[in-house]
Amino acid sequence: MIDKKVKKKNNFFWIYAVILIIFLGIFFFKSSFSNPRKINQDTFFEILMKGKIQKIIIKHREIVHVYLKKKYLSSNNHINQYDIKNQNHQKFIIHPLQYEFEIGDLQFFQKKFEEYKNKYNLDTIIDFKNQQEYTITKFFFDYGIFLILLIIFWIFVFRKIGSSAAGPGSQIFNIGKSRAKLFDENDNVKITFKEVAGLEEAKEEVEEIVEFLKSPHKYTKLGGKIPKGVLLIGPPGTGKTLLAKAVAGEAKVPFFSISGSDFVEMFVGVGASRVRDLFEKAKEKSPCIIFIDEIDAIGRARGKSNIAGSNDERENTLNQLLTEMDGFGTHTNVIVLAATNRSDILDKALLRPGRFDRTILVDPPELNERKEIFRVHIQKLILSDKIDINFLARQTPGFSGADIANICNESALIAARKNRSKIENKDFLDAIDRIIGGLEKKNKIIKPNEKKRIAYHEAGHAAISWLLEHASPLVKVTIIPRGKSLGSAWYLPEERQLTTPEQMKDEICALLAGRSAEEIIFNNISTGALNDLEKVTKQAQSMVAIFGLNDKIGNISYYDSTGQNEFSFSKPYSEKTAQIIDEEISKIITEQYKRAKNILKNNEKKLSILANELLEKEVIFREDLKKIFGERPFSDDIGDMLTTVNHF
Repeated sequence: MIDKKVKKKNNFFWIYAVILIIFLGIFFFKSSFSNPRKINQDTFFEILMKGKIQKIIIKHREIVHVYLKKKYLSSNNHINQYDIKNQNHQKFIIHPLQYEFEIGDLQFFQKKFEEYKNKYNLDTIIDFKNQQEYTITKFFFDYGIFLILLIIFWIFVFRKIGSSAAGPGSQIFNIGKSRAKLFDENDNVKITFKEVAGLEEAKEEVEEIVEFLKSPHKYTKLGGKIPKGVLLIGPPGTGKTLLAKAVAGEAKVPFFSISGSDFVEMFVGVGASRVRDLFEKAKEKSPCIIFIDEIDAIGRARGKSNIAGSNDERENTLNQLLTEMDGFGTHTNVIVLAATNRSDILDKALLRPGRFDRTILVDPPELNERKEIFRVHIQKLILSDKIDINFLARQTPGFSGADIANICNESALIAARKNRSKIENKDFLDAIDRIIGGLEKKNKIIKPNEKKRIAYHEAGHAAISWLLEHASPLVKVTIIPRGKSLGSAWYLPEERQLTTPEQMKDEICALLAGRSAEEIIFNNISTGALNDLEKVTKQAQSMVAIFGLNDKIGNISYYDSTGQNEFSFSKPYSEKTAQIIDEEISKIITEQYKRAKNILKNNEKKLSILANELLEKEVIFREDLKKIFGERPFSDDIGDMLTTVNHF
């Protein structure tokens, strides 16, 4: 089968090659003819007086074309160009062009020509052509070859465009056809729900969709209606597309898969045409499933950021999609499955019941779900017997399934780089550090005084996080540059659903501890706290303007979950309120900065010991803090997460 396809492809190649060679041959054959021989006026009159010239044509009052009589042509003469002259409006006579020359004064030349003609009793004809004239033959030789080659080229290009737009062998006219890929019983789709780990609630909803299509009477006999559309919403990498692939593997019904961007095209009306074609094919294959990935590419709310009609084509595609979904009846047994991570920008008409009847949230996995995801991704890895999946799951809360897959792959690469025969726990931890913080830059040149400042900065973070109740306890801290940071600290923060003002203030205080330590030890500050200040400012802003945790502002939130303020140039509060918000944010940050300085001053000696040990070892762990600060005065069993919260 493969040989036949290759042979067919090669046949087309040889056909195009032969055509190209033929026309190139014609072109060079035509070029091989010499141009009309250039002569001067004296030579012309010598030939004229011998009676060998049939006629002359004067073009543009300066160029003379000379045509000899046929009986004076030798077999060696080449016919270079043809001129078709209508004689007496009766017939066309073909004269071979032989010579060409230029004249200066037309009147003088014409007068001399008439003298020679009368003197030698010649029948030579003179004619004038003041405009460029093309005969059919001349036009073909001058432009025909180029036009034919251009036509062949465009046919070849259109075939390629049509093939990429609508499948092998298609033409450019199929550009309005759907690009959806069809999976049916003939396709070997190996992904099943067993391979989708950590999404139990979402799987239950999706499994029910498959059951709708397999046994619709089970639900309709009680008067219920099968949902027309199901929307998967969640952050990137949480498994929305994987769920859809599992549906294709489990449903055993035709499954059309397409991306929202596949409907978008530069040609007017193509997007709407592809939507119509997709739904027509789905009706023919009913019962079936249509999966539209990244539906926000065409489902964005209409009327937003529509500058000079720039989104008209996308909106037409959306309108066609809405119309097609309305046109489905429950008897068609066609369900539209869509996925997006930008549900806030989708058009409300798309989300209403009757179109997308169900919305399934695909959240980042919890602790037990992360364990299952790790078990799926480590199946093909060669692991040490000491690998603890529970430990790895505790280190990665907030990580998506794609993040965990990346960690497993990165750990294998790190172990191979170190020439190990098996992957160990340390390789997984190094992979987590690599993904969170970036690549280590051990050869980066840092001045001794800068390295000392970095050590005290990170020691300040570590000390405050150890001494405050709600701050996240330290896991390790390093002054080895990693990524864009000159030093990093890893913490084990508590994974919680609700946060109190006291917890947020402790976190702000820990973030400001690095700059506080710099001011205490060096009596000045540096630019190294940029990342800390960015997080502190956002944290304080959320306390005051979003969560209503400020006494002066009160129980008011200016957060807009609909995303309408994204396109608004006005603030949702007055200038007076804006001033109060700014003052309260500054007040919170100032209070916590002073608090961090006071705590570090009371523990300045321990801070210096920690910083010097960090300068010596470059990497220290929580056991080192226990030796210096003693046991943590608060409960240490508070978290599941390992992340970088401070960058110098």
